Amino acid sequence: MTRLARAPERTHRLIPSRFPPIAAFETVAAPEDLAPVFELEGWTNDRLVAPRLRRLARSDWVYGRPNASVVMAAFLHGAPQGSRFAGPDLGAWYAASALETAVLELVNGIRREIALSALQQKTEELREYTAHLEGEFVDIRGARPDLHDPDPATYSAAQVFGRSVRTGPHDGIVYDSVRHPGGVNWVSYRPTQIIDVLQAQHFRVVVPRSGKVLLEQLGPP
Repeated sequence: MTRLARAPERTHRLIPSRFPPIAAFETVAAPEDLAPVFELEGWTNDRLVAPRLRRLARSDWVYGRPNASVVMAAFLHGAPQGSRFAGPDLGAWYAASALETAVLELVNGIRREIALSALQQKTEELREYTAHLEGEFVDIRGARPDLHDPDPATYSAAQVFGRSVRTGPHDGIVYDSVRHPGGVNWVSYRPTQIIDVLQAQHFRVVVPRSGKVLLEQLGPP
């Protein structure tokens, strides 16, 4: 029997500020108005956006509400290689129950970038978004170690599992953070179920190749 869970009232997501929000979807009143907005805002500069949009059911498009573009970007501007529970064909909205977990997850990604470069450290400015995730999430906490492997090279099995959840009746997955012991992560596959999205705090993080990470709060949005 599938174990299900519901997300807490607020979840936390961090996005590098070098990806500034482009309000393409906030001003759209109807789906047919999106094409000219895409052209004007440059969203189609990414060759993956158009095919991803076609894979996202029109009933799942979010527009005409605050931070709609931030939500849609998570699905349309995902990593070309995919992520743990989302393949390269379509992104998803990842968030954490606690801000600390979101920070440690993002820091891990930065450390992977450093390991592949000649850098000794990297500095990023970050925007925090809080949101409520509606729906029922398949709960694999404390189970399925094959889906919790920290090595990105092993994500293929998790991506297959994610695809089965996305195409099924449930709204996403809740799983253990492998970067923050005791932390909880959520992945939502339904843009319309990501509601009350608010831009919260602004941070600067300094990540060395090894050693202590420095996190500085820069202020409100």
